[in-house]
Amino acid sequence: MSALVLVVVGVLTGLTTVVFGFGGGFVTVPVIVWVDAAAGPAAATVAVATSSLVMVVNAVVATAATPRPVLRRLRGTAPLLVLLGIGGLGGAVAACSAPARLIHWGFVVYLAVTGVDGLARPGFLRPAPAAAAAGRRAFAVPAASGLPIGAVAAFLGVGGSVMTVPLLRRSGLPMGVTAALANPLTACVSAPACAVFLATAQGTDTRALMSAFGSVDLGAAALLLLGALPVVVLLRRRPPRIADRLHAGGYLALLCLVLTAMLVRTP
Repeated sequence: MSALVLVVVGVLTGLTTVVFGFGGGFVTVPVIVWVDAAAGPAAATVAVATSSLVMVVNAVVATAATPRPVLRRLRGTAPLLVLLGIGGLGGAVAACSAPARLIHWGFVVYLAVTGVDGLARPGFLRPAPAAAAAGRRAFAVPAASGLPIGAVAAFLGVGGSVMTVPLLRRSGLPMGVTAALANPLTACVSAPACAVFLATAQGTDTRALMSAFGSVDLGAAALLLLGALPVVVLLRRRPPRIADRLHAGGYLALLCLVLTAMLVRTP
């Protein structure tokens, strides 16, 4: 039954990768915590680690299928991409030995703050006209923010899109472009974090998991990707047409749904 759930959730992660730029991170973490409950306190770390592998594969595939004119907006962002990777590396190292409750409640707070910010501040549900001009002049995510975004995202297993999407959105970009640009940023965070998680199980007791490699549950990751990758490829070839404001509202609604799931699954 859990295998079927993971494939179905994989389909959802593929959908959120293309539509919202999530890479699947904050969708997969609550599910893997539930599936790998046998790992006890280590389940939260396993979920973050497994999520990083799923995110990097989804994000790379989605980026490869993104139109070149959209990706050209990333010109001049090399310092940001490097700092995202360094932050991701540090966040993953910290997550390997962090208490499960810290990861769990950090994840909850992260989603709650982002959701409230998206609802309360102007510029997300409907991009502010003043921000639109600024968004065309410079990339919306400052290079200096790469380190903290990468560290927090890798520590919690969310890939960074929950931070980068609102920043890109408030620069005046439509949600479709914002979601597409979030994927390469997610890949930069997730790739070094995934390498750390695959290389070490420090502070993580994964003996209860039959398919663990380092801190990653490879079996769960494979099932999630089995569901996700066909959806990513299909939707990148034929992207859905969604009204911009509805697109932004769907992003916030999904945040609230996952937040509720994490609160129900309180350790």
